[in-house]
Amino acid sequence: MKKIMMICLFAIAAITASAQKFALLDMEYILKNIPSYERANEQLNQVSKKWQAEVEALNTEAATMYKNYQNEVVFLSQEQKKARQESIMQKEKEASDLKRKYFGPEGELFKKRESLMGPIQEEIYNTVKEISELRGYSLVLDRASQAAGIIFGSPSIDISNEVLAKLGYGR
Repeated sequence: MKKIMMICLFAIAAITASAQKFALLDMEYILKNIPSYERANEQLNQVSKKWQAEVEALNTEAATMYKNYQNEVVFLSQEQKKARQESIMQKEKEASDLKRKYFGPEGELFKKRESLMGPIQEEIYNTVKEISELRGYSLVLDRASQAAGIIFGSPSIDISNEVLAKLGYGR
């Protein structure tokens, strides 16, 4: 019964698909050929490295504080031990908070990426949409995306160069 249902679904999909036009594009290829994307990516890498160094400096400082504490623990009173432990935990919390501030889901890196990449992605989307409407494509798939699961795509339906040309980066 399940086999018959699957065959029917594939048959319906095949009949429906025959009336639709499809196209492929390679987003990696497109982005690689847009200089402003490369500059934005480099800018993001630089700021990310800078912020990562700040976080690592705090982590290193906390680790050094802990090492010193372990070396001196036998000489410290209970109050001194407690004070040192609290300062170490505070330093670790600072590092964790800074990491979340910079790299968290709504962090500075996310916001910076949105501000730098958003306009480029929007321009690409609008161009793909314009070409799709002009040519009557019902569906455009990204050949570079792992999620698409494309095994084979004919170069004749790849519109990547057309998108680049329309964006002003054509060859």
